[in-house]
Amino acid sequence: MKLVVGLGNPGRQYASTRHNVGFRAAERFARAHAIPLDSVRFGGRFGRGRASRDDGDGIDVGVLLPQTYMNRSGEVVAEALRYAPVDDPTEDVIVVLDDVDLPFGRLRLRPSGRSAGHRGLANVIDHLGTDRFPRVRVGIGRPVTDIETTEYVLQSFSDSEDKQIDRILGDVVSALDGILFDGIVAAMNRFNRTDFASG
Repeated sequence: MKLVVGLGNPGRQYASTRHNVGFRAAERFARAHAIPLDSVRFGGRFGRGRASRDDGDGIDVGVLLPQTYMNRSGEVVAEALRYAPVDDPTEDVIVVLDDVDLPFGRLRLRPSGRSAGHRGLANVIDHLGTDRFPRVRVGIGRPVTDIETTEYVLQSFSDSEDKQIDRILGDVVSALDGILFDGIVAAMNRFNRTDFASG
């Protein structure tokens, strides 16, 4: 089984914040493949089903949204890996998260790497004992004012950004499908283009 993990914070007050784009992308992926996120397991919202392409190929996929708050996401991922039939976390776990160092809407796929200051990702790395697992970073941009980054990521998107979110989440679903069906290298070659977010 492959495991798609969206990072974010639980609760209605955080649902539309920049920091929760990982949650929203994972939820969008689950809807696209008719995977119900109706189970509470491992300390998160969880669903399992099959991701399929038009050619009929299907892959067994779990979707997990940790409910422990961002900075403790790794506890939930580690718990899931104790029980879920994931063969190789370094290939079969895909984490989706926000990234302030990327321009708004830009995607960056990587097969491994450090947290770059993202505490949720850092916690996943700590609990898995490795940084070797694919991830999809979704650019949320940096604040243009003197606001602290920690406050900025907990704000909702601006009106102009919000108009583009639906397209961007669709891009993330396509990127996740690319990783699942074509592999991380092929997906990186397609989705890491600098002009991709111009849409």
